[in-house]
Formats: sequence, structure tokens, C-alpha cells
Amino acid sequence: MNMGEALLWGGIAGAANLLGAIIVLLVSLPQRLIAYIMALGTGALIGAVAYELLGEAMEISGLTQIALGFLGGAAIFTVFDILINKQGARHRKRSGHSDEKPEGSSSGVAIFVGTIMDAIPETAMIGLALASGNGVSVALIAAIFISNLPEGISSTSGLKKSGFSTTRVLSMWGFVLVASALSSLAGYSLLDLMTEDAQAILSSFAAGAIIAMICSTMMPEAYEKAGPIVGFITACGIFITLLLQ
Repeated sequence: MNMGEALLWGGIAGAANLLGAIIVLLVSLPQRLIAYIMALGTGALIGAVAYELLGEAMEISGLTQIALGFLGGAAIFTVFDILINKQGARHRKRSGHSDEKPEGSSSGVAIFVGTIMDAIPETAMIGLALASGNGVSVALIAAIFISNLPEGISSTSGLKKSGFSTTRVLSMWGFVLVASALSSLAGYSLLDLMTEDAQAILSSFAAGAIIAMICSTMMPEAYEKAGPIVGFITACGIFITLLLQ
């Protein structure tokens, strides 16, 4: 049943991108509101990483394994982020419409690849949490879902500017949903087969990748669009995660 839950909850979390795409195709939301949502999701993700991944990794392994996984995850994500940013994906989580004109289909594909890259460590965390025996974390699902809404909104705008049809855009987000579900299942399956040290490294790796993603995409954008108030909103997101634990 847990394997089914991993697929289900991973798919639900990944569906936020598809929902964001549908929203932006139907209505126009204030950029400040989207920035508030992004800040809340940022705080919730930070809390989930600290309580769900790093805290549990510390209980079953040592600092060396956690450092290897955490810093390795952050470094690898950063390298891939630099590569896809050069191809036009650096605005994939931006809540507003970029003044820069996307450079054709290559930019759209880069946005899509960047979204997949963001989704994998996030949804893998769902499977990791399930495999650890703690059940479904409402805080974790909410954090990922909330953080992905602005990405679906902004990325869809970029894809449309790159010349992608509505049907193709929705198909791509459908693929992201499937990839998110499979990533969650992979996280569950891998953790169940590993030693405790390997589990700690894998959990810390996902944590490092998520923190790198938050700092390079979500936090700067939220502050740019909404100002210092996002600091308090982010703190609220962390505290909400703590309460839900």
C-alpha cells in the first residue's frame, strides 16, 4: 500500500505545476500574491527538509554521511542549474512575466528540463518519508504543492512566449506530474533497500538539492516581488511545518 501512496502523493504534489498552468491560461494573478505563496512554500520546504530529512538522517547515521550527501546534493543541483540557466531556464520560478524575450523552443525546453530537475528531489522526499515509516506528512505535501504553483504559472508564460501551443504545454505538465509520482516511488523503493548510512546519504542528498533550489530560485524572486515582508511569511511557513509535525 505504501508504494501506492508514494505514487499517489508524489502525483498530487507534482500536479501543482499543471494547476498553475491552467490558472495562468484562464486568469491573471497579482505578482505580489504569488510571491507571498512562494515565500510560504519556501519556509515550509525549509522546515520539511530540517525535520523530515536531516533530523531523521542524524538519528540513523553520522555527520560525515550527512555532510557528504547534503553538500553533494547542493553541489550537483547547482552545476545542473547553471547549465540549464544558460539555456534560458533561469526564470522558471519567476512569478512575473520576464522582460527578456525567450529564445525560441530551446528556452522552452530548458524551462521544462529545469522544472523536472526541481521536482525530482522534492517528490523523492515524499517517498523517503513514507519509507522511513512515518506515514504521509501533510506539511511536506503542502510545502511542495504550494512552492510548485508559482512555477507552473511562470513557466507556462515562458513556454507560451517560446511558441508552445496550449495542448503541448498541458501535455508537458502532465509529464511532470507522472515524473513526480515516479520520483516519489523511487525514493520509497531505494530507501527500503539501503543500509542506514546509505539512507542518510540519500536523504541528505535530496535535502541539499532542495535547499540549493530554494536559495537560487524561490527566495530571490519572492523578495524581489514582495519585499521584506516575505521574511516573516517564510518564518510562518517554517513554524507551520513544525506545528504539523
